[in-house]
Amino acid sequence: MAKVGFIGLGVMGSQMVNRLLSKGHTVTGYNRTHSKAQWLIGKGMQWADSPRAVASASEYTFAMVTNAAAIRAITEGPDGLLAGLGPGKFYVDMSTVSPAVSRALAAKVRERGADMVDSPVSGSVITLQEGKLSVMVGGRRETFEKVKPLLLDIGPKVTYVGDNGLALSMKIATNLSLAVQMLAFSEGVLLAEKSGIAREVAVDVLTHSAVASPMIQYRGPFVLQQPEEAWFDVNMMQKDMVLAMDLGRQLEVPLPTTAVSNEFLTAARGMGLAKLDFACMFDVLAAMSGVSTPVTEGVAK
Repeated sequence: MAKVGFIGLGVMGSQMVNRLLSKGHTVTGYNRTHSKAQWLIGKGMQWADSPRAVASASEYTFAMVTNAAAIRAITEGPDGLLAGLGPGKFYVDMSTVSPAVSRALAAKVRERGADMVDSPVSGSVITLQEGKLSVMVGGRRETFEKVKPLLLDIGPKVTYVGDNGLALSMKIATNLSLAVQMLAFSEGVLLAEKSGIAREVAVDVLTHSAVASPMIQYRGPFVLQQPEEAWFDVNMMQKDMVLAMDLGRQLEVPLPTTAVSNEFLTAARGMGLAKLDFACMFDVLAAMSGVSTPVTEGVAK
């Protein structure tokens, strides 16, 4: 069993810690909001007062935070995790940021005598809870082999994709399809609904049809009712779409459906839906189609 640290106990991070605890690992955690960690502390997670304290107490330190600014906040300064790293330690960054940001951070980690891999995931809180999460890893292969057993305790599919930053390129290439699929699904639902088919029936048919990817199967029903807490909100989805378009420009790969889908996320923010699950792209298209939804009725009030 390993001494594991985890920084960032949001929807996904907290469930990962829960899985690591269930496998018998000693886990030390930190989160900006202490109250979100209370249920994990009740399950045996040890609390640390800073990212540095997490890294100091752990052989393997994981982090999953929202963006590049959040990574800087947890890594830099006297209380940052970099200050707690040293020879023989490993940092696994599961955040989704640009490959360039990740590579620069890996260089700083190595200056401390430690090593780092980028290890973003594909899936949702449901796939994580069901033990179906897919994990991608970029970095030195020997470091990948050391962290792989822990990653397998989080998800059953762990793939080494190459050097530092390449797992993030793979994650970005994967995530752009989420919004694109959601928009196409919304088009199908609304076309059926305006033809006279009940929305619930259209959703049921499409989520059991040939177009029903795993993402559509678990997120499609959100067009009927949003979850109480967003699994992946509009702001987070748009961050990944912008990363994809930036990477596309750098590599001279046109991303037309990504660009169109991104505009619907911008429209969702303009309608005040930024904190909802990005499945609210349906509500944006519905409003454009003259169709009301519980979400848009709530905005109108």
